[in-house]
Amino acid sequence: MLASVKSSPALPEQPHPTHHPELDALLARQRAAFAQNPMPSAIQRIEWLRKLRQMLKNHQEEWVCAINQDFGNRSADETRLAELMPSILGIRHACAHIKQWMRPSKRSVGMAFQPARAQVVYQPLGVVGVIVPWNYPLMLAIGPLVGALSAGNRVMLKISEFTPATGALLKKRLAQIFPEDLVAVVLGEADVARAFSRLPFDHLLFTGSTEVGKQVMRAAADNLTPLTLELGGKSPAIISHSIPIEEAARRLAFGKALNSGQTCIAPDYVLLPKAQQDAFVLAYKQAIEAFYPKMADNPDYSSIINERQFERLQAVLAEAQNKGAQVIRLFDKAGDRRMAHTLILNIDDSMRLMQEEIFGPLLPVVTYENLDDAIAYINARPRPLALYYFGYDQEGQQKVLHGTHSGGVGLNECLLHIVQDDMPFGGIGPSGMGHYHGHEGFLTFSKAKAVFSRGRFNATRFIYPPYGRPLQKLIYKLFIR
Repeated sequence: MLASVKSSPALPEQPHPTHHPELDALLARQRAAFAQNPMPSAIQRIEWLRKLRQMLKNHQEEWVCAINQDFGNRSADETRLAELMPSILGIRHACAHIKQWMRPSKRSVGMAFQPARAQVVYQPLGVVGVIVPWNYPLMLAIGPLVGALSAGNRVMLKISEFTPATGALLKKRLAQIFPEDLVAVVLGEADVARAFSRLPFDHLLFTGSTEVGKQVMRAAADNLTPLTLELGGKSPAIISHSIPIEEAARRLAFGKALNSGQTCIAPDYVLLPKAQQDAFVLAYKQAIEAFYPKMADNPDYSSIINERQFERLQAVLAEAQNKGAQVIRLFDKAGDRRMAHTLILNIDDSMRLMQEEIFGPLLPVVTYENLDDAIAYINARPRPLALYYFGYDQEGQQKVLHGTHSGGVGLNECLLHIVQDDMPFGGIGPSGMGHYHGHEGFLTFSKAKAVFSRGRFNATRFIYPPYGRPLQKLIYKLFIR
C-alpha cells in the first residue's frame, strides 16, 4: 500500500545480511514462548482480542492526538472513521468467529482409500512479523495483529519512522496489555527495518510500495519466509454514462479526499466519457468545496505527512504542467502541508503523474469513447490494488468485473471494500500477493495441516509388494479408468 511514495524510504541493497542482536533476541523470546503454548485455545485468543479492543476504546483521544502530531494535521474524524472504527469492528468480527475458524475441516476420502478419515487442522505458524506503513499507522498495525492473534501466533510489529508519536504510543499501550513475548513493537529507522525484514519469521506481512516490496521479498528469500505483500499501484475509477455525473463525482471525491489521497486504494486516475469532461470538472469542484469550504486552518483537511512527500507531489505536478497538462487547482495555496486538491487534464504516459502511484490529492482525468476503450487502457497497465466503476448498468458492471484484474473492486463506491470484515483484502501482481482480513487473515496466519487417519483395519496392505497379485490387478481395473 505505499510506494517509495508512501512507506519507509527504500531499503538500500546490502551485500550481506544485516544482523541486529536486539531483534534476534526478541524473536528468540517469542519463539520460546510459542513453544510453551503452540496451540492457544479459542478462549485465550478471544481474551487477547478483547484486551486489544478495550485498549483502543479507552485511549481514543490519545490515538487522535498522536496521529495528528505525526501528520501536522490529521482530521480527528478521519482517524476515528478510518483507523479506530475499522480496527474495533475487525476485532469484534474475529471474536465472533474464532471458534468456527479453528474447527477442523472434515474432508472426504475416496473409495480407493476407505476406511479412513481426512481433515484439515488449522495450526498457528509461530512468530509473525508485520511491517507497518505511515499512512494509516494504527489501522495497518491492528488489522494484521488481529489476524495473527486470531490464528494463535506471536507478533512483532515494525512501525514506520515517519510516525514516531503513534509508534511510541502503540509500543506503550500494547506493552500494558501483552507481554513482549506475545506482542512486541519495534521502532527505528531504515536500518532497523532492513534487519527486521531479514529475520526468519514464520510469516512476514509488508504494507508498502511495490519497489520496497521487492527488496523485502529478496530479504525474506534467504530464509524462505512466506510473505503477504500489500502494495499499491494506480487504482483507476471508471465513470459510465449510466450514473448522474454529480453523484459519481461526489462519491469519487470522498474516496480521493480522505487523508488527502494518502490511501493505498485511493482512486489514482479517473476515466470518463469525453463528452462529460467539463461537467465532471464542475461537479468534482463543487463536491470538494462542499466537503471543505476552506483549506487553510481547516481541521477536517488532512496534511501531507512530511515535507519530503509534499515536495515530491509538487515536483510531479510541476513536471506534468511543464509537459503541457492543464492543471486545475480547487483551492489557493494554504501555506503549510495542506495541499490543494487538483485535477489534471491533457495528460500523457510520459508524465511521472501517470507512471507512479500519486498518493496525494492530485487526480488525472483520462477520457474515453466507449467502455471497451477504458478497459483496454486499464489492461495495458500493471494490475492495480483497487478498481472502481461508477454506473448503475448491470451490463457495464459485469463487463468491467470480468474484463479486468485488480485486488478489489468497488461498484458505485470508493474505499469501503477494505473495511468489510467478511471479505479478503489483497493485491495482485505488482499490487501485492496474499490476503488478510477476517477469515482469510486467519487462514494466512495458519498452517492448514492435512491429517489422514486410519483405524485398526489396514486396507493399504492389499497393495503392499510383491506386485502383480490378482487383487492388485482388480484394484487397478476398478480405479484406473
